[in-house]
Amino acid sequence: MSDDSLIAVVDDDESAREAVAGLVRSLGFLAAEFGSAADFLASDQRSRTACLIADVRMPGVTGPELYSHLMASGTPIPTVLITAYAREAARDRALKSGIRCYLAKPLDPDELLACIRSAIGDGKGRIE
Repeated sequence: MSDDSLIAVVDDDESAREAVAGLVRSLGFLAAEFGSAADFLASDQRSRTACLIADVRMPGVTGPELYSHLMASGTPIPTVLITAYAREAARDRALKSGIRCYLAKPLDPDELLACIRSAIGDGKGRIE
């Protein structure tokens, strides 16, 4: 599969960020990496981003806060949250807020691909 949609990966953990971006690229997408929400928000890649993959727990602005900021600013980007600390209540809150997918690390490539496709597709599907 080949797609020119840009997928932004925001994670403060460099090795995790590189691994997720590598997986995204192996699935046939372009990936841009950011070490923080602030770096992503300040980048010129923001307007090109078709899907955002963000870690739930990051110093400063968290993944859910980044999503809320994008929504409030009128520039929503379909978002996939990833976490090493999956909690059912947090997952439910995230999905109710409009997050596209909420995935536990380590990521399953098939689940991630389904989430990205859902995010850049018609926007109707949600992977839970």
